[in-house]
Amino acid sequence: MAAALLFFKSVIIGMAIAAPVGPVGILCIQRTLAYGRRTGFISGLGAATADALYGLIAVMGLTVVSGFLMAHQFWIQVWGGVFLLLLGWKTFTSQPAEFTAGGSGKKPSPMNGFLSVFLLTLTNPMTILAFIAIFGVFRVGGPEDFLTSLTVVSGVFSGSALWWGLLAFIGGWISSRIGPDSLKIINRAAGIVLTIFSALFLIDLL
Repeated sequence: MAAALLFFKSVIIGMAIAAPVGPVGILCIQRTLAYGRRTGFISGLGAATADALYGLIAVMGLTVVSGFLMAHQFWIQVWGGVFLLLLGWKTFTSQPAEFTAGGSGKKPSPMNGFLSVFLLTLTNPMTILAFIAIFGVFRVGGPEDFLTSLTVVSGVFSGSALWWGLLAFIGGWISSRIGPDSLKIINRAAGIVLTIFSALFLIDLL
């Protein structure tokens, strides 16, 4: 019973971490609308995996790893800002023909979507602090054994994956009802938003 309650709390934590709409959310929504549910969901799993990794670091109290990430936070965020800027430009310049079933363009592999979102999510070491704070609110942390850690991390991953799955389902439903012209507008808008996030990300470092 205690393990089930801990898992449920961890699922809520995973959803709480994933739900805020930031650059990762915008990117996954755009990919769902452009490429379909499968690519959007697998991209979201990249974020869920990164969240689970940071959750593991927080719940295990791995001060060496978290200390390293926080000590190199500046350069990690610089890399993340540049990476996000490149993703924004690529999204902005994408052509609708690439996203349609009969289009002549090359459709990106879901694995590329997974890796890009995974790396982008990892560029925010502050996520560890968010996990520590939320774990404190939900009274999760300080695991006595491996099973407790596994329960927390699997719950965080499940909650985050559940959120991205819901987002992909809704996005897939919407994408089946829009045409190339709408996709072009969505690509431009998503590219601009991602670029703005990138600029804010880099300006914040100053």
